[in-house]
Amino acid sequence: MVDDYEPFRQFLFSSLQNTSSLYVCWEASDGFEAVRKAEELQPDLILLDIGLPKLNGIEAARRIRKVSPESKILFVSQESSAEVVQEALGLGARGYVVKTDARRELLEGVNAVLRGERFVGRRFSGHDFVRTSHAGA
Repeated sequence: MVDDYEPFRQFLFSSLQNTSSLYVCWEASDGFEAVRKAEELQPDLILLDIGLPKLNGIEAARRIRKVSPESKILFVSQESSAEVVQEALGLGARGYVVKTDARRELLEGVNAVLRGERFVGRRFSGHDFVRTSHAGA
């Protein structure tokens, strides 16, 4: 779970702690820390913000794909442009949820990504992101 805003990390934690199949093993507040922890712990799933200090989430995801290739990345970010979503999915993220939609879509997105499916929030229905994604990422 990577977000520089502590109250949002608490929201994510409380949203996920009620799901018996999930265990939050670490939190990070910047992109460098996220890459280091991903390499060390090789988590199944990483919730990643884009607007991070020191190293933004897009670049952190690029590095995480190299050091922890089996980890699935679900972006949870305030960025809501289709271009940003396309870039995130194009570098290997499995899903994207806009923060303002997280209360409704977070668990659905987490579960889909953990099942190996791609998940993109409903606000992006009508966009075709599949052709820009890495197969098997």
